[in-house]
Amino acid sequence: MNAFARAALAAAALLASTYGAVAHAHLKAQMPAADARVSASPAALSLAFSEGLEIGLCGVTLKGADGKVVATGAAALATDDDKRMTVPLDGALAAGTYTVEWHVLSKDGHPTRGAYQFTIGP
Repeated sequence: MNAFARAALAAAALLASTYGAVAHAHLKAQMPAADARVSASPAALSLAFSEGLEIGLCGVTLKGADGKVVATGAAALATDDDKRMTVPLDGALAAGTYTVEWHVLSKDGHPTRGAYQFTIGP
């Protein structure tokens, strides 16, 4: 194999791996932010992703420090942005550390999931 053919093959492999890496909805930002300490309970959780979402196949589970699930409303897309999911909270959260576990399906059909924490308190 000549040098040109090796270079073309390497470029094709690089492009294929790059496409696969960007074809999933990656969490880009969240409110409250990951590892943040906030002084008051938020009214909702907001998660922004790199790709548009199929909201019917997306969700969030909120857990307290004791590992128990905290009630939330249903996840919904922001009215002006199919990459931003909002989850209303059913009531004020007490002081403590919370874990947000999320799973989404991007519009191109790729599932992703993850988790982060935030703390409410002084």
